[in-house]
Amino acid sequence: MAVVYEDSQLGYGDLNRKANQLAHYLRELGVAPDTRVAICLERNLDLMVALLAVLKAGGAYVPLDPAYPAERLRFMLEDSAPIAVITQPHLREILASNLDSSPVLDLTDVAAPWQRYPESNPDRANTKLAPEHLAYIIYTSGSTGQPKGVMGTHQAIMNRFMWMYERYPLNSDEVCCAKSSLSFVDSIWELFGPLLRGIKTVLLPSRLNHDLHHLTDTLERHRVTRLVLVPSMLRTILQIYKPGDVVLPELRYCFTSGEPLPSSLANDYLKVSRKGVLVNLYGSSEIAADATYYEIKSGKLVSSVAIGRPIANTEAYILDAHGEPVPVGVPGELYIGGAGVARGYLNRPDLTAERFLCDPFSQKPGARMYRTGDLGRWLPDGNIEFLGRNDFQVKIRGFRIELGEIEACLKENARIRDAVVIAREDTPGDKRLVAYYALVQSDAAVDATELRSRLSAALPEYMVPSAFVPLGAFPLTPNGKLDRSALRSPEPDSVRGFEAPQGEMETALAGIWAEVLKLERVGRHDNFFESGGHSLSAVRVIAKLRQALGVELTIGDLFNRPNLDRKSVV
Repeated sequence: MAVVYEDSQLGYGDLNRKANQLAHYLRELGVAPDTRVAICLERNLDLMVALLAVLKAGGAYVPLDPAYPAERLRFMLEDSAPIAVITQPHLREILASNLDSSPVLDLTDVAAPWQRYPESNPDRANTKLAPEHLAYIIYTSGSTGQPKGVMGTHQAIMNRFMWMYERYPLNSDEVCCAKSSLSFVDSIWELFGPLLRGIKTVLLPSRLNHDLHHLTDTLERHRVTRLVLVPSMLRTILQIYKPGDVVLPELRYCFTSGEPLPSSLANDYLKVSRKGVLVNLYGSSEIAADATYYEIKSGKLVSSVAIGRPIANTEAYILDAHGEPVPVGVPGELYIGGAGVARGYLNRPDLTAERFLCDPFSQKPGARMYRTGDLGRWLPDGNIEFLGRNDFQVKIRGFRIELGEIEACLKENARIRDAVVIAREDTPGDKRLVAYYALVQSDAAVDATELRSRLSAALPEYMVPSAFVPLGAFPLTPNGKLDRSALRSPEPDSVRGFEAPQGEMETALAGIWAEVLKLERVGRHDNFFESGGHSLSAVRVIAKLRQALGVELTIGDLFNRPNLDRKSVV
């Protein structure tokens, strides 16, 4: 068995044959090394067929998340210029205005032309595929107002895989799962890592990311042995278990990445894990997901969690402002060299030259290193301690966000003179985006709902600020620069006026909202997201509501009805 999705499954033989047929057809369309094929599919068995087919044909895949706004998908299609687009009928409408120049392949079409193509493996010799050719282009947030496409190579991916196989070998009885969006680099390991070792992989429906009770039930039912989580989701999963419970009893390895792992959270997990090893990974799309690792074995509590030391064939440099290595214990900027470094950013030679530099410490001709923008320092034991960023890029719930992209989108509003977005952590462990803006005319007004609607049409949900704060003027430092530390914490929305919840259900829900969002009170006209809520806190509300009242609520219900007095769906 290769992959399982809900009640459907594919063995390795069937998966290979289906992928081969599509691969032969893609080659006929012109797919070859460094050409691109866009994939806009929900996570299911067709997704695995499409991905394998593109790689077998010798091309690179470009993931298009169906949850992204149409504007963002349009840019990604125009920028990547794919030879073909693989999608499903119900998703075609999302891409409708962008499909004029590329053939569209519907994998659900039983009469599709590739169904008549050979089931044998494509001839590898004819592809002339080399390790430095592209395997994927994954778009990440960009500071200029547009996302940027990272060009990842086969060499980079395989180096990461081979290190994992050696360091944490996959046993034949293991079961892995795939839960990350295809638009995030963690998905590469989740989808292909087990596949190359003959291990069964369970594809989890996207909706389970917002329903952690069903997620944990599914992981336990399938006896999943490896799991990749952002720390904030790990914390939420631990919260839904009762004291004394063993968390995911079959889990052997829990890999965390995407944001710093607090030592308190690591210890909380290790206390309730039966036999798990916790591995904290550090990396990004530009360095094939993971460049360093820090391992914590069950039974060992820690006072701090480092990002660790480099994986195989990888170099980590901590340099000063002049590009010179700093001594142990001295902060500097982290650079990553070696086999995992991507080729650069698609169609962005200026940004590529800025972030991907010649590696002066390598003896290999043409070696490059990636300038991460992260700060760190070497510890005496040879591990690296993460110290934050040297720019305005942030990571929230595992998502990498360039604040400049959000600010550029806000400034497109003709009534806004200037805008600044910051990541606030007013409640420890709960980071959220807050937008501050100044108007062209001081007596004008811009409704927060209007701003949120505009940003939602252009940016992914995780990039939309939870609060919008109007300012007459931005606070400045004595030398005239923006004083970000002086930006006040947003107050819960009070424009509508407070009205107490009515009835048992509103009262119970208000109590849960107040607990999760750390508010003194919640009125029936308050807005969940304007009061500081986000997708992960919505997941916590759903879990607590189910535990307390046995009520089933989806995250979509909260997004569609964010005011307490509109919870008729409950």
